[in-house]
Amino acid sequence: MVVFLLVLIVVLALLGAVHWYVWRRLVRDVTTRGSLPRRLGTAAVVALPLLSFAALASSRAGAPFLLQQVVAWPGFLWLALLLYVTLALAVGEAVRPVLFRWLTRRAQAAAPAPVPAPVSEHVPPAPEEPAEPALADPPAPADSPAPAAPPATDVSRRLFVSRVVGGAAAAAAVGTVGYGTYGVLRGPRVKRVTVPLAKIPRAAHGYRIAVVSDIHLGPILGRAHTQRIVDTINATQPDLIAVVGDLVDGTVENLGSAAEPLARLRARHGSFFVTGNHEYFSGADAWVDHVRELGLRPLRNERVEVAAGFDLAGVDDVAGESEGQGPDFARALGDRDRARAAVLLAHQPIVVHDAVRHGVDLQLSGHTHGGQLWPGNYLAELANPTVAGLERYGDTQLYVSRGAGAWGPPVRVGAPSDITVVELASKQA
Repeated sequence: MVVFLLVLIVVLALLGAVHWYVWRRLVRDVTTRGSLPRRLGTAAVVALPLLSFAALASSRAGAPFLLQQVVAWPGFLWLALLLYVTLALAVGEAVRPVLFRWLTRRAQAAAPAPVPAPVSEHVPPAPEEPAEPALADPPAPADSPAPAAPPATDVSRRLFVSRVVGGAAAAAAVGTVGYGTYGVLRGPRVKRVTVPLAKIPRAAHGYRIAVVSDIHLGPILGRAHTQRIVDTINATQPDLIAVVGDLVDGTVENLGSAAEPLARLRARHGSFFVTGNHEYFSGADAWVDHVRELGLRPLRNERVEVAAGFDLAGVDDVAGESEGQGPDFARALGDRDRARAAVLLAHQPIVVHDAVRHGVDLQLSGHTHGGQLWPGNYLAELANPTVAGLERYGDTQLYVSRGAGAWGPPVRVGAPSDITVVELASKQA
């Protein structure tokens, strides 16, 4: 508890410092004291983080779903804008003195040269006056004026530089977040990956598994988002569909209708589902029951034999360990025929080492979002063996999808959303 409080204090202090920095550069330095723009900017810098906190806390606090929807858009979008405007302003710190010096040199070069006063050749020199005794300067009165302020030209140049740099930083942040939001709301694009497996029989060569993860239905992404995903998957005509966790951020009561288009998924060998960590924040058992009603088959530490000639297994997410529902590899894979290829559905990539020990040929995962917001991919690399794409661990191949939705800000930068069609290739073909 003490460690948690210390971390919370550090995080809040850091957020406070970042907001003060943004206020200073985007409000104080570009407006005049007491002006309406400064008052509005100051109010925004106070209100927006409060909305962000409300967006993060409202779901966990059980707030009415309508309230969650009201605070989600401004609150979550501000978090993304804060990230990119801070990065842009940090770059602007290097530009600011260079621009100011350039403007100063331009002003000096444009100033007219002083003209010397004419001197008469015939004026006799004035007689020297007797020198007066030197007197000490009288002491300055206690209320003497302060030193002279910087020249008005310097002040105007600094204001101009602040407005140029601040405006450019704000425009870059808004453009980045706007394009990243469009990418999420447009829906995921299809990515195709071929995975050769030694144990896959010739009959399964070219078998297509549509992998979708991290849909994250919630206060922002709803039924229309689900329908786009269903239409995209069905258009690929897969043999099997794998939904590998983090379907929702909310309860069945609030989001059950948003998930209903999943009932229209079509694949020759059916649709399968495993839990992600966010299901355990949203009522995992209720969601498992609901997706079963929609026609998906949950794999909860179990496996099925696919007619094409391989085993498909699924394990609960590690977040379920707090509820006694974590992954059980022995139950899912322990007594199988290892001469058959095994494909494992597991939400988090970190369980790949367990998959290696149990002879899994291919693990399909999500969870990372590919980092979602650059440079978040570097943080994701610290916590996951693979952030996105296909990698090999011993005899096991791991494929990690970037996911089809977004958590928190409905924004992706440098990590576009995807639905992956994994095509299995037999080495016997």
